[in-house]
Amino acid sequence: MNKTNYSSEIQRLYLEMFLSDAETFVRCHNIFDPENFDRKLKDAAEFISNYVDKYKVMPELEIVNTSCETDFKDVTGLPPENYDWLLDEFETFSRHKALERAIIKSADLLEKGEFGPVELMIKEAVQISLNKDMGTDYFEDPKARLMGLKDKNGQVSTGWPTFDKKLFGGFNRGELNIFAGGSGAGKSLFLQNLAINFSQVGLNVLYVSLELSEQLVAMRLDSMMTGLPTREIFKSLDDVELKVKVAGKSSGAIQIKYMPSGKNVNDLRAYIKEYQVKKGHKPDVVLIDYLDLMMPVSIKISPSDLFVKDKYVSEEIRNFAMETKCVCVTASQLNRSAVEEIEFDHSHISGGLSKIQTADNVIGIFTSRAMRERGRYQIQFMKTRSSSAVGQKIDLDFNLDSLRITDPGEDSQESSFSQGGGRPQASSGTASILNGLKKTSTVVDSSTGEITREPDEGIAVPKVRGKVDGSRIREMLANINAEKD
Repeated sequence: MNKTNYSSEIQRLYLEMFLSDAETFVRCHNIFDPENFDRKLKDAAEFISNYVDKYKVMPELEIVNTSCETDFKDVTGLPPENYDWLLDEFETFSRHKALERAIIKSADLLEKGEFGPVELMIKEAVQISLNKDMGTDYFEDPKARLMGLKDKNGQVSTGWPTFDKKLFGGFNRGELNIFAGGSGAGKSLFLQNLAINFSQVGLNVLYVSLELSEQLVAMRLDSMMTGLPTREIFKSLDDVELKVKVAGKSSGAIQIKYMPSGKNVNDLRAYIKEYQVKKGHKPDVVLIDYLDLMMPVSIKISPSDLFVKDKYVSEEIRNFAMETKCVCVTASQLNRSAVEEIEFDHSHISGGLSKIQTADNVIGIFTSRAMRERGRYQIQFMKTRSSSAVGQKIDLDFNLDSLRITDPGEDSQESSFSQGGGRPQASSGTASILNGLKKTSTVVDSSTGEITREPDEGIAVPKVRGKVDGSRIREMLANINAEKD
């Protein structure tokens, strides 16, 4: 690879070619930075940039030479291929110069221990490029466009068919998905069940715990994988070992990593690099338990400022998911106002809207003591970016012994609360009883003893007439009058 020497002479040539072809300058305008040029050319570059911004036209060669005391030459008439060379060269020149300035500015920041801004400057410099992508021609090839979207997103099933149907197929790679629940609602259980589900279809899973120990998470997975209650795990060690090893032969990898709270996305990136070197593959799924315990990289912020902290953390996690093209699922705490609620909305998320605005899917977890005893969880879709499931709910089965969460199927869906005001709905069993009562309720004619029409058929029911002995009533009234006298 040849090393280009960006001398003053070649920089001068860049400016001369721009002055001779306004169209080329317009294509490079988004990365044109006068700070990249040598000191004796910086004034001329700044003059050209300001002139174009103000007058919307390229200045004539004489105007630049007179105003900036330069002696640029007229290079009009060069073959078009030379301007293709200019586009490639100027893109590389701009990137190298920006990177050079970023490294120089980073020295002071590194001494102060401020690594976040350094990373941001380096990343911005490396990402400098010309806008060569013209976007999507909507009418050109609809089928190829849709197939490309399907292949690129890499939709992955959650293992719960009813859940997948609401999201039009499941979770997508490169998206941020958040399960929100109160303390003890089962956020970790949902992430651990997803780890099993994803692994069983051959995906490599990384489970990052910022709260529970690796051993506790692994023991819960043992219970889910074998079907044994957690209290029975130590009593059946040989059985557990056999079942886990057999399951592992047909499943993707599950790696559990504990990180102390306060870690950031860079710590996650560094670990995944090491993981990839040691294991020889990268994770397809990253489960983070949970988002609220992480800190941002780009700025220093007080942990008490939840809105700003969670805004940066969620944005950085989503960027991480886009970079790695992985399925990223995490959890978040619901605030105290959600404790007595049966309908969740954005105001119940701890930290506010900052996480919801960034996330692609936000799913609320609702349960109660009665529901847990019946082995039920309810999922509420609070936000879905690529489906119409917002506001809808589904029920999932929960095994109290094995901690396994499964899909009972659409036919067994039994909403514990209605979509409206939160009143309990009749279950399918209760509904059938009511229907039975309606069908067997009849009216009997008192005079003939025959059954008349059923009440729901709309036929008027005969009036009930009672027989009264009038002489006794007259006797009672006479006795009352005698007592008054």
